[in-house]
Amino acid sequence: MADIGGGQDKAEAGVAGLDDVLSGGFARGHVFLVEGEPGTGKTTLATQFLRAGAARGETGLYFTLSETEAELRRGAASHGWALEPAITVKEVVPPDDLIDASAEQSLLYSSDLELGELFRAMIAVFEALRPARVVIDSLSEIRLLAQSSLRYRRQILALKHFLAGRDATVLLLDDLTAEANDKTVHSIVHGVIQMEQRAPQYGTVRRRLQVLKYRGEAFRAGYHDFTILRGGLAVFPRLVAAEHRRAFARTNLSSGIAAFDALLGGGVERGSSTLVLGPAGTGKTTMALQFAVSAMARGSRAVIFMFDEELGLFLHRMRAMGFDLEPLRDSGQLTIDQVDAAELSPGEFSHRLRHRVTESGADTVIIDSLNGYQAAMPEENALMLHMHELLQYLNRQGATTFLTVAQHGLVGEARAPVDLTYLADTVMLLRFFEAEGRMRRALSVVKKRTGLHEDTIREYHMGQGGISVGAALTGFVGVMRGLPAQTRAADREAGHS
Repeated sequence: MADIGGGQDKAEAGVAGLDDVLSGGFARGHVFLVEGEPGTGKTTLATQFLRAGAARGETGLYFTLSETEAELRRGAASHGWALEPAITVKEVVPPDDLIDASAEQSLLYSSDLELGELFRAMIAVFEALRPARVVIDSLSEIRLLAQSSLRYRRQILALKHFLAGRDATVLLLDDLTAEANDKTVHSIVHGVIQMEQRAPQYGTVRRRLQVLKYRGEAFRAGYHDFTILRGGLAVFPRLVAAEHRRAFARTNLSSGIAAFDALLGGGVERGSSTLVLGPAGTGKTTMALQFAVSAMARGSRAVIFMFDEELGLFLHRMRAMGFDLEPLRDSGQLTIDQVDAAELSPGEFSHRLRHRVTESGADTVIIDSLNGYQAAMPEENALMLHMHELLQYLNRQGATTFLTVAQHGLVGEARAPVDLTYLADTVMLLRFFEAEGRMRRALSVVKKRTGLHEDTIREYHMGQGGISVGAALTGFVGVMRGLPAQTRAADREAGHS
């Protein structure tokens, strides 16, 4: 994403994905605000920022007003980092002999503390080191010492003017512990990054960030999910499908079953999405896998994202159906990702999917199922928007995508928990129906944007030999309702027999 400020040199954030959000990083020589409640990852981001500078030979200075140097180094060690010699940690705290009730004044503990002393101490250290990158952690301490919004603003403004002529890139950290929602610094700094964390009713904490402001620069707006793991922050930029497109031939993907392909008007087109709807047990996963196995037989690569089923059971069940997937997985032609929706954010899932498509070369993608994926999306409306971008991206990459959705209800009326039929290019509907004392299965194609398809309803069977699709069901009405009745012609034929 090109910036609109003349393409000036940027200071990389050192956080995977964040430089993409910031169109290259932080504009050099400017002051930025990073705000978020305690635990959102501000200190980790700031440390990665300084380490990225040290890797380029730039000196870094970390002013800590609340934590000790030992605490910061222990935090870095938890990520496997040892702070480089180019990074200086300076505690702006009083010496031990001043933390005493008899002392006339101390830097942070005296009730009549002068804020000017704090800044004079910081400026002295800055002048001695002349760092290229600076972190001040945190503004809440300065805000408390200022005691008024006016004085606080003037001090931050004075600090900005002091740093402006010294070509330092500065991150101000704010833990938002002030009683009022103080936006004083927002108008002063060059850019603002807001970090958030939310605790869902079940599952891990979800973290996200957004860039509220970045003067003179383009940036990727909106919320971006991120995680904190050993090794630091990883940001997953929001997917924008319009930014990703590649040329490909729009060929048809065959299922390898003649009757199935005939129902679909020749198969499904590459670069399209297919939604497989049906109650539990109708064979939605197997239907989607039939296309993937057929594609891999011609040398393609495929990836399956499983939200619902345990991997070992899945492999065993597919083997019984005639699909031996382990050799394909061992050769790298098939990738199976087991996804825990309670532990994975939507942004991270998009990032993982993009990696499989672009890095592994997978051109057949199965998401099984959207019911499990919906658990990762607390808002149904957000799921719709997210799936729209995801399917548009996959289509533009030439990937053939299959999504399964388990509908509620086994026989009779069945309803899906979320309606994505308008997004998919092809919709296949699977049903159980009872007839002649047996539970049987019916398949129909109710939508196909990319060509003609049969309007018939076909019965299909699943067993050790895989899937077999029969002729059109002509002796019944109401098959897709699950409780069909025989037609009059079928009744007369049964009477003659």
